[in-house]
This record gives sequence, C-alpha cells and structure tokens, in this order.
Amino acid sequence: MAHFSWKNQSDSTLRIKTFLAQRGVSHRMFAIIKRGGGQVLLNHRPVRTLDDVAPGDLVEVKMPAEESNAIVAASDLPIKILYEDENWLVVDKVAGVTSVPGKADRETTMVNRVKGYLISEGAEDLVPHVVTRLDRFTSGVALLAKHRFAHGLLDKQLQTHTVDKRYYAIVDGIVPDDHGFIDAPIGRMDNDFIRREVRADGRPSQTEYWVVNRMPNQTLVKVQLHTGRTHQIRVHFKYIGHPLIGDEIYGGPMDRGIERQALHAYWLEFYDPFSEIKRHIQSPLPEDLKQILTDNSTEDMVSKS
Repeated sequence: MAHFSWKNQSDSTLRIKTFLAQRGVSHRMFAIIKRGGGQVLLNHRPVRTLDDVAPGDLVEVKMPAEESNAIVAASDLPIKILYEDENWLVVDKVAGVTSVPGKADRETTMVNRVKGYLISEGAEDLVPHVVTRLDRFTSGVALLAKHRFAHGLLDKQLQTHTVDKRYYAIVDGIVPDDHGFIDAPIGRMDNDFIRREVRADGRPSQTEYWVVNRMPNQTLVKVQLHTGRTHQIRVHFKYIGHPLIGDEIYGGPMDRGIERQALHAYWLEFYDPFSEIKRHIQSPLPEDLKQILTDNSTEDMVSKS
C-alpha cells in the first residue's frame, strides 16, 4: 500500500478537507480514497471529515496499489528517462511512438514501454497514468504519474493550465513579430475524426510564441501552451499562415529534410504536491531537428537560448 504524508507546518488550524485540498486532494479524490480501500489518518488515527488539523499535526494518506491490467500489454522496448522518483516518471519520447494504446498500436506505445519498465523495477503500482500526452510524431518531455493518487493531485493544475509546457517548432515562412499571442478557438473539422481547425464554435485556445531565429524560408520559434487542445500548436500556426514544416496533414512543406512535424517539447514545469516544490525538466533537441538547424547555421542560437 502506497503511503503519503504531510505535516501542518503553518500556524493555522484547518479542517482536514481544507488541509488536503491545499495539497491538491479534491473532494472527488477524497471520496476515491475512501471507496477504493484507502485511508486518511491524522496523527496515525483514522480521520473524520470534520476533524481539525492543528499546527504540527501529521496527515497521512494510504492507497492500495493498482494491479496490472491484462488489457495493457507490457513492452521491453526502451524508454529514455529524464526524471524519476516514487511518484513521477518523466520520459523523453521519441517521434513516431504513440503515447497510449489504441487501434493503431496496442503493444509498443509509451505506456506499454513504461509498464514493462515498472515491472522490471519491481514496482507495486503497474498502471502508468499519462499526465501530458504528446502527438505520435511530436518528440520530447512527457510526464507520467506512477499511481492514481499522484495523477489526481495534478488534476487541478491541468484544469487551470498551470503545468507549464514549452516547445520548439520550426514553421514555414518568415514570422514577422518577435513575440505573438494566438487566441483562437479550436474544434474538430466537420466529418473528420483526426484534423482540427480554428472555428467559431471551437473551445478557447491560447498559444504564445517567441521567435528564436529567422531562416531564409522558415522560422524557429519557442512556444508556450496556455491551453491544451489536440494539435493546438499545429492548428494555430497553420491559422496564422505558418504551418509546421513536415506537418503533412496541416499543409506544412514536406521538402525540408523532415517527414514529421518539426515540434519538440523541450520544457516541462509543474508543482510537485508531495515535495511541495516546483520541478522542471528539459529535453535536448533531437537529431532530426538539429540537422535542419545545422543546415541553416542556427544550432548555436538554440543552444544559447
């Protein structure tokens, strides 16, 4: 059974639910703990909903381990780990690997590989929870929670978009403004299961970008997501007339030496509710994007930015 604890280091006395809510435990998560065979303890004794947490009190949460689901196959294919502790696993996903099992791939996705890794490490919880999902042909930092309690604690951060995700993208043409903010709603194209577009009835979507370098026919940009819509960066840059190079389904040029969208998640920052600190993890630029930048003599600018 997984075990988590916090001490009330403030000078205030708080109701147990308020104390846990400040650490990311929602009302729904509190109910899941109770229903799922878990326990909440106050100074090592079972807690009641109305109990108070005084200064110096210890609050503990115990959760039963999640057993392996036979539907999700384990794979021994490699993963590159950027960060790991008892709660989180941050993977450097390579382009071409799908994040989660689906019709196209049920055995070699990132989740299958992570499950295989957890089994090899003798982990008790064997159900990886994807926190930040990347498109199949997008490379870079992907955050997974090792157990459902960790995933639940990040729900609020995901809903309020305080998980800070940043990308490098190489887009077609010369982007004129050094800094821009794209605020345009995104929705699914009519009669198309895959593609999205900017449309009036879409969901609010905001993308911020900074130009790193302009090349003769393309621009390297840093991008920060303020919302998390499917294909958001790809759709927004197509919308402003600068589709990503290598992005065939959104009209990006396919003659620049890359056959996947030139998009790399290089930075992730989130508040770790267990250690109560901010964590940030970076991923180096992959070789295929480096090659494009080297061909245009801009690699030095990326390494310095």
